[in-house]
Amino acid sequence: MDLKQRQASEVASKVLNKEDLFILDVRNEEAYGDWKIEGESVTSINVPYFDLIDGVEDLLPELPKDKEILVVCAKEGSSVFVGEELIEAGIENVSYLSGGMKAWSEYLEPVKVGDLPGGALYQFVRIGKGCLSYLVESNGEAAVVDATRMIENYTTFAENKGLTIKATMDTHLHADHISGGKALADQVNGTYYLPEEDAGEVTFPFTALKEGNNVTIGEVTIEPIYSPGHTIGSTSLMINDAYLLTGDILFVESIGRPDLAGKAEDWVLDLRTTLYNRYKEMAGELVVLPAHFSKMAELGETGVVSAKLEELYEKNEGLHVEEEAEFRRMVTENLPPQPNAYQEIRETNMGKITPDEETRREMEIGPNRCAVN
Repeated sequence: MDLKQRQASEVASKVLNKEDLFILDVRNEEAYGDWKIEGESVTSINVPYFDLIDGVEDLLPELPKDKEILVVCAKEGSSVFVGEELIEAGIENVSYLSGGMKAWSEYLEPVKVGDLPGGALYQFVRIGKGCLSYLVESNGEAAVVDATRMIENYTTFAENKGLTIKATMDTHLHADHISGGKALADQVNGTYYLPEEDAGEVTFPFTALKEGNNVTIGEVTIEPIYSPGHTIGSTSLMINDAYLLTGDILFVESIGRPDLAGKAEDWVLDLRTTLYNRYKEMAGELVVLPAHFSKMAELGETGVVSAKLEELYEKNEGLHVEEEAEFRRMVTENLPPQPNAYQEIRETNMGKITPDEETRREMEIGPNRCAVN
């Protein structure tokens, strides 16, 4: 039997469709504990590569006899070695993840959210990183919101649908992943929008994403709504009075953290005002579409991460803290670790530094950490 190769897209399909998946992750224990492939029907075990160099015989009793075994490592080399060792030991149904966890981190799955006049709204699910970006299409035009650095996903999608990308937008200056907004706008000769309150140290030209300055894509209106708290410039986007793109302010099961620039104490009241006043005045039927998710359970039956605003005010515990002092404690004392290389990511998104591609990939490795626990 030959060792089979599995692409990130194949693994994502299994996860999203809740198909059984058995994973042997051979990274070190710390890396596995920090971040791994998860899903409702995913079973995974961790046995570090260095424990398997001298043979896999002791591992065999832990492996299923009736399922494919997907071996996963950081880049793929170690998983190929272990996979071949398993085949030599008599295990027939073995595969490895092509590109390893780096490839998993970069894969985007486009999912249709709903129809719009002359087109539709799509959510691009970065399943291995918990990032969500969006493409608005109408009458052959498109806008991309909170693009990842893997901009070929959007250009290929647009080309296949005959769309011209007219604009790209970042709801805020990102600190957990490298934005592709400016690079994408430059490539397609479109307009790049960024909240000016977040752009004090940005080194390149941009157009202010500002409340009162609506953007039109075909028959669709994108309305910026100033909603600070995660950053001082955080700006939500209302799309045709039906969808609310909340960036990193409000998630399906949590709320945004206000400290990625070291400003938790300064921005906590802005966050509370946005969540407990500004959003609360909006229509409950609005479909909230965040820029991140933390758990696979947040993906709905169609693979879309979303919820109606009124449902979040009923179920999201971050919206039920009546006392201001208690809210302050919640968002300043219950914070997960800072994202990997967050300061370098911010400086990259400002245009201050220009790391090479391999360095960019390394900077982004790890889970999404934009929410309050």
